[in-house]
Order: sequence, then structure tokens, then C-alpha cells
Amino acid sequence: MEEGLEKRESEGEVINKVAEVISAIKNAKHVDQVICALHSIAALLFPLDPSLLSDSVDESYRDQVFNVEVPSAEKRHGWWRAFYRGAAFPTLARFLLLDVASNWLGCFPFSAQKHVYDVFFVRGLVTEVLQILVPFLQLNASDGLDVNAVLSNSERLLGLCLLDNNGVLQLAREFGGLSKSKSAAYERIKMDVSRVAQIVASIPDKARMNSRTSLSSHVFFKQIVVQLLSLAEEREMILLENVDMDEMDKNGVLLFVGEMFSRICRRGSADLLSTELIQEVLTLVNSCLSSSNDSVTKELLESKPDTVFWLRIMESISDTYTTERISELILHKLATQHANDVQAYWVLWLLFHRIFKLQASVRSMFVDKFLLWKVFPFSCLKWILQFSVHECPAGTSLLGHDRPGILDTIQRLVAVWSKKEFVQTVPIEQQAYISAALGLCLETMSKEELDGMKNAMHLILQGVSCRLESPNYLVRKMASCVALALSKIIDPKNPLYLDDSCRGETIDWEFGFTIHKKGNLDVSNCGVKGVEGTNLSTVLGPERDSDSPSNKDKSIYVKGKKKLLDFNVLDPDEIIDPASLHLESDDNEEDDDDNASENSYSSSDSSLQPYDLEDDDSDLKRKFSQLADVVAALRKSDDADGVERAIDVAEKLIRASPDELKHAARDMTRTLVQVRCSDIALEGAEESTEEKRQRALVALAVNCPFESLETLNKLLYSPNVDISQRIMILDVMTEAAQELAESKIMKPKHKISSLISVVSDSRPWFLPGSPGTPGAGSWKEISGTGTFLNWSNSYERELPPKPNQVKKGKTRRWSIQTPEQQNQMEYSHNKFPMYAAAFMLPAMEGYDKKRHGVDLLGRDFIILGKLIHMLGVCMKSVAMHPEASVLAPSLLNMLRSREVCHHMEAYVRRAVLFAAACVLVALHPTYISSAILEGNFEISTGLEWIRTWALDVAESDTDKECYTMAITCIQLHAEMALQTSRALESARSSLKAGPTLPSGASKVIIKIPYLSGD
Repeated sequence: MEEGLEKRESEGEVINKVAEVISAIKNAKHVDQVICALHSIAALLFPLDPSLLSDSVDESYRDQVFNVEVPSAEKRHGWWRAFYRGAAFPTLARFLLLDVASNWLGCFPFSAQKHVYDVFFVRGLVTEVLQILVPFLQLNASDGLDVNAVLSNSERLLGLCLLDNNGVLQLAREFGGLSKSKSAAYERIKMDVSRVAQIVASIPDKARMNSRTSLSSHVFFKQIVVQLLSLAEEREMILLENVDMDEMDKNGVLLFVGEMFSRICRRGSADLLSTELIQEVLTLVNSCLSSSNDSVTKELLESKPDTVFWLRIMESISDTYTTERISELILHKLATQHANDVQAYWVLWLLFHRIFKLQASVRSMFVDKFLLWKVFPFSCLKWILQFSVHECPAGTSLLGHDRPGILDTIQRLVAVWSKKEFVQTVPIEQQAYISAALGLCLETMSKEELDGMKNAMHLILQGVSCRLESPNYLVRKMASCVALALSKIIDPKNPLYLDDSCRGETIDWEFGFTIHKKGNLDVSNCGVKGVEGTNLSTVLGPERDSDSPSNKDKSIYVKGKKKLLDFNVLDPDEIIDPASLHLESDDNEEDDDDNASENSYSSSDSSLQPYDLEDDDSDLKRKFSQLADVVAALRKSDDADGVERAIDVAEKLIRASPDELKHAARDMTRTLVQVRCSDIALEGAEESTEEKRQRALVALAVNCPFESLETLNKLLYSPNVDISQRIMILDVMTEAAQELAESKIMKPKHKISSLISVVSDSRPWFLPGSPGTPGAGSWKEISGTGTFLNWSNSYERELPPKPNQVKKGKTRRWSIQTPEQQNQMEYSHNKFPMYAAAFMLPAMEGYDKKRHGVDLLGRDFIILGKLIHMLGVCMKSVAMHPEASVLAPSLLNMLRSREVCHHMEAYVRRAVLFAAACVLVALHPTYISSAILEGNFEISTGLEWIRTWALDVAESDTDKECYTMAITCIQLHAEMALQTSRALESARSSLKAGPTLPSGASKVIIKIPYLSGD
């Protein structure tokens, strides 16, 4: 009762004093009067030394400063509480921030400003000071006030209070003091913490654009985080006497820290927070590891006083978004700083082990979201599994323990990984990440644990089989690695190698690629600069580089059989073909003939045995010189050597264009397609034979297009060929189209001659005559001997070399051309347009029909993707030719079908985007404008479909390459639409005086993205 009475008396005295000070300042005529009035109340609240103001006021006012009555420490504390807990401080603070700052503060000396003005804000109750200062950051214009002075002063005081004097740290202490008070309710403390944290976090947003740098978002939040993390050294604020260890969430200090962290993360500074946090925690973990010789235990960390704050800091955050965001960034920061597995585990354990056990949402975040939905670097994936699944440090033996966590995790991973829709729709980054997570878990399993899991093996094999069908090399490698890990569980002595790159003691779960810190898998260069620069590897992924027989980087090139003898190291167990040793005598045949007589005389009589002369024909290898012989040899499947020699010479004979080529083209094309190179080639040389066979087919398609294409198109949909042969047929057609489009011919140079012939010789009379050696140069005058007595002029000219003469000099020609060849020039001539229909139309016919053994829209989607890509190359090869406008509608009708453009496989969608881009490049704007003027809107409808479909792909497709190529299509369409619009305007202006346009031509709208508002 008495305490309440004293409190009311103190509040009344303080309010009266504040009113007296305000009245004195309003009546003041000199700045020293204002300083003395403020000092009179500041001396009652704070311990001030009057001598500090002696130089700030005039001598006539010094006695007034020194004669102020100073209360006792106990009474001063009572005045301080009454001043800041009641209405006195808000009243005086508003007067100081408005009237004094606007009228008098600019005249204050520095010491006076510091000790009788700033002191009310710097040494006051920070919670009350903030609630007064922050609203003044958004002060509007008022009569009689200098708004700029008020705003700049408020910003200065905030920086001084919160940053220079560690005001945020003082806020945490104030809330910690409330927790010690038994009268303070927890709900009230929580509400006050939330309100103050919101005010502090809003300061950078409310500060002016040109305000001081310390109030900018980055600098301000960084200093706040540093202050909050320094609480780790104040253990008495964390370990409160009246708060149990299990009720630490009621600690006002931790409540404020968690609320501030949530506000900072919500305002986009989570990266800054995690940087400072991981630096402190990693330093603590390193010190524990160094002091314990790398043998840290959970009990050791829990018993250390230095770890109390860090064990509770994440538990203080109630916002799930903040917890998840900080967790992600901590993992990325650890990977960026190259932390080892032991350091990373103990950092994660120190921060998250309590909430991982207590909060189901945090457990779900680690074992579900971080494994199935997010994409982290490979090192982070190992740390996530070690902390959340294995729950033990790296290097600990995992066998022989009851581990329900890892079995549940594998069951979830397998359930997702085995679905075919997952392979079709999920980006390649996430597929690689989940495959690595599954593989790492399988490596820690035993056969008994695998047998105890229901349907686990069946689902894994199902996922492996659907990935082995993928055209993407990365996807197939994922299946090979998981299958290898599974086989090591079943029978460690007999591992299953489906890919040569998987051989080795350890499996590369990174699959040879790097995942950047933001979760982006660096797979390949997906950028498409233009359709002309887009090759098959860019459009259809890395599978072309690994599967195509034309890949020279991975193929084993064998020229004849001499390559088999190029060994640097001799292997005593090597099996050598004796027939190949005969090749060594070809180069030294003359030396052998010279020594033949000596060898015959030196040999014994027993070696001179008779031999059957009838076997000579079988021993001699007959060379092929006729195409009929080549076809006959190719059909003898039992003579592998003869088939191989026929393939070796086939391309040269076809390129020579003999008279019989047209008649033999069909049979030879069919025979070459049906040859099984794997049955005839030597082991390790299959790819070289495949390449020769493919080059021969390309030569056939180039030299006899109609005959060979008729056979190729029939075989493409024939049930008698397999998928590899269909792929080869499409590759042959693609390469042949490119070769025909890039063909070069020799044409004589066009000589510019005068239209009027000159009968008389126009040369000066003193020059020598022109008759002489053909090809000689013109006459040129040469200088004399240097004397003045030169009565005649000397002339010279260059003569052509003699037939057998080689001209010496610094520059030489590799071959001597005849004068007729020198008068000719080589230039490119596109031969493909006349054959374009034969390439494209039969291939497009019946692609959607399901025949026996052929299902392009379903199982054989790889063939469909190759087919569409070939059609796109054909369109690009007829670019700017009339044939493009004739063939484009048919191709667009095929691409527009829902089964094609919305195919489940990204492989097919990439091919459709490539073909659409080729159409945009191939069509000349004048052809499009002419079709519109003639009333044919089929092309314009198809081009509008390309635009709308590309926009849909760019917005919704999960494949990154599809997105990049869709953006390229949109850009190409915009450029094409602009050029077509110009062509239409030109045509309309030229036809104003001519016949009228069709009625529908004026209604045609060619949309230009980014210009028409789309």
C-alpha cells in the first residue's frame, strides 16, 4: 500500500517537473536557458557530472548548472522508473523531438547535445524509447516545424540508441528481466516481444531513401544479428532461476531472439542471418573438436555451458518458414565453407537435435521435404541423411542396430523413385538428387533389412527398368548406379555392372556433375542462341553424344586391322589373330623379296613341304570393284570377314557414282540396314563398323535420294527392324539432308569484258609484244643499273611454271592446279529442296498408327523424337526456299496434335520445340504475307499456335531445356511477325491502285510479343 502511494507521488512529481521544463523552454530566449532547463530534469534521472557542461554554457548560467540538487541513488532510481513507466517520458520526448529539434538543437554544443538531450533516449527504457522514436520516421509536414531536421534527428537517435549503444541487446535483457518477475504473465510478455520485434524490423523500411547508411537493411540487420548472437556469452540471462530447463521457451530473451530472427528472415535477410550464425556455431564446434581430439559426444556438448544458448536458439523460433529457410541456408553455407562430415554433423546436431525430437514438422522437413522436394549439393545430402536418418556421426558403424528410420526413409524414396511419371515429369536435377539419396541409403543396408521390406526390391527393379528405356544418358546412369548398389546388398561378390562408368569400388552418386549452392544442377549448356546453332545434342540431350554411332569421341576407330597392332605395352596373355600378323609384311615387302633366296637356302629340307594349289583362291582376299559384288558379300552373313571388307569399300564405290548405282541403290540400302555389325566386327570395333555402315547409307541417300529414300521410309515402319535400326535410319536421313543442303559445286568464274572489242593494240609502242607463253603476266618496267647513261628501258614479266617445276618460297600450295581449275571457283549450292518432299512426307505419313512392333506415340517415343528432329532439320535445310511454305503446314499439323506437343516425355517436347523453331527460321516473310493476301490462313494459324504453345511451355514445363527452347521460339516468332508485318504493309501500299485484297486479309492479326501486350 505504501509502495503504491510512493509510486503515485513520484509520478506526480515527475510530471510536474516535466511541465516546468517544457514551460521554461517555451519561454526561453537563449539556447543556454534551454540547456539549463533540460539539465535540471536530467540530473534527477541520471548521474551527470556538471563539469561536463561548463564549457557548453555561458558563465552567467554555470552557477545554475552547478546548483542543481542531486538526489540519492535510490530516489533517482525511483524517479527514473516513474519517468519511463508513466506518461512523463512520452510527453517530454515528443516535445524534444518536435519543438527542440526544430528550433534549438542546431545551436546545441556537442557536449550539451550528448549529456542533456541524447541522454533521455540513450539511457532510457529501450522498449519505451522505440515506441516514441519510430513513428517520427514518417512525420508529415506541419506548420512551424522543420520536418527535415526532425526526421534526420529521429534517424540519428535510432542509430545511436540501437546500434552504437547496443540497444537491441538491452531490449533482450529487458525482456529477460520481465521473465524473472513472477507478476509478469507469459502471454503478456509474448505480446510485448512480438510488438517490439515488429517495430525494430520495420525501421529500415520506414527510414528515408537518402538516410544514413547504418539504417539500410543490410547494415542494420547485420548489427542486430551480431548483438543478438552475443547473448551466447551471457549465460545468466539464459539460465533463469525460476524457469525449468524444459520450459526454456518461456524465457523472454529467447522469445525476443526467435521473434527477431523470424522478422529478419521474412524481410529477406535470411542469408545474412545464416552467415553470422554458422560462423559462430562452427567456431564453437571446432574448439570442441580440437579440445577433445575429435572425440566429441552428445553428452559432452550438452554439459558445456557455452552451448546452452545454441542448443535453444532454433527452439525459440516459432515460425516454420524461418526454421526451414535457416536450415537450408546453413546446409549451403557449410558446403560453401567446405566443412567436413564431422563438423557438419555436430553443427546440425547442436542447432536442430532438440526440435527434431520435439517437433513433428521439423522431422518432416528433414526426412521428407529435404529428401524428396528440395535439391541440395551432394555433401549436404550426406549430412541430411547422417543427421536425420542415421542419427549418428560420420564413421559410426551402422550395422547391427535397430534402425526403423532408415527403413521408412527408403520405403518413401523407393515409392517415389519407382514411378514412371516421376522420370517423365520431374526435372533432371531432382531425379539425380533422389537417386543419390536412395543409393546412399542402400549402401548402408544389409540383406536381412532388404528382405524385411515389403515390395522394396520389386519397386527398385521397376524404377531401374523404366530408366534404362530413357534416351537420356544421365537417367540411364542413375539406374545403373542404383542397380549396382542393390546387387552389392544381394551378392557382394558378384556386383551387377550395367554401365562401364560405374566400375570401381565406390559409386559416383554425383553422376559426374556439380550441384551449385542454390540447388541448380549444372548438367549441360541449355542455352539456345539460334536454330542454326542448335545441334542434336542440344535439343535432345546428352544421349546423342553417347548412343550415336557417329560419336567419334567414344568410338573405337579402327582403320583396317593395323590399329590392332598399335600397342605400347605387350601383354603375354593377349590373344592375337595370326591373320593380322601378315599385315606387317606389307610395308617391308621389297626387303622380304631381297632376302627370300637367303631364307630358302638356309631352311631345312623338311620345311619344303608341298601344298595344294587349289586353296589359293580361298587364301587370297579379293577386292571389290562392283556394287553387285558388295551387295552379294553383304548378304553372306556367314562370311563375317567378307561383310566387313564390303562395308569398308561401300562408301568409296557409292561416292564414285558408277552407272549401276541407280539400279543397285534399293537392294544395297536394304542390305546395309539389315546387316548386324555386332556379329561381324571384332570385339571393341563394333562402333567403327557401325560408323562405316552409316556413312555408306548417307552416301546412298545423297547420290541416289529417290531410290534409297523409298527403301528407308518403308523400313522405318517395318516390323522386321528393331529400334536401333530405326534410329540409324533417321540419323542417316538427317545427315543426308544436311549434306545435300551444304553441297559444293565448281563453277567457272565470270569474267568481266568490254562490250566493244578493240582491234588495234592499245599498249604503248615501246612495250614488248604480248605473244609468248600462255598464262604469262603483264610487262613491268624495272630500274636500271644506277648510271645516267641508260639509252634503253628494261622490262620483265612473270612466266608460268613448267609442268614439272615446283616453285620454291615461304608459301607453297599443297597441290598444283591446272589453269582450267584455277579459273573455277567453289561455292555452296543447296540441292536439298528438290528432294525435301521425298524426305519428309513419307516419314510423316502414319506416324500415329500403332502397328505390329511399332508404337511411336507410346513405347517407341525415342523414335518419335528422332523423327521430329529429322523433320526439323529438313525444314531448316529448305530455309528461304519456296518448298518451305509448301511443307510447313503439313509439319505444323503433325506437331499440333495433342499426342505430340503434349507428350509425357520431355525428349519429345524438346524435339517439337526444335522443329517449331526450324519452321520459324525456314519461312520467308514474303511467303507468309503472300499466303495471307491470297486468303490462305493455314500458315498464319500454325504460326500463332507456335506462339501460344511456346508461351504455355515456358510457363508450365518442368524441363529446363524445354523452357530455354520455348523462349527461343517466342523470340524467333516475334522477329518473324515483325518482318511479316513490314512485308504486308509494303504489299498493301503497292496494291492500292491494283486489285482489291481478299475480305479476310484485312482482319488477319500477327501478334508480336512484348509489343502487343501479350
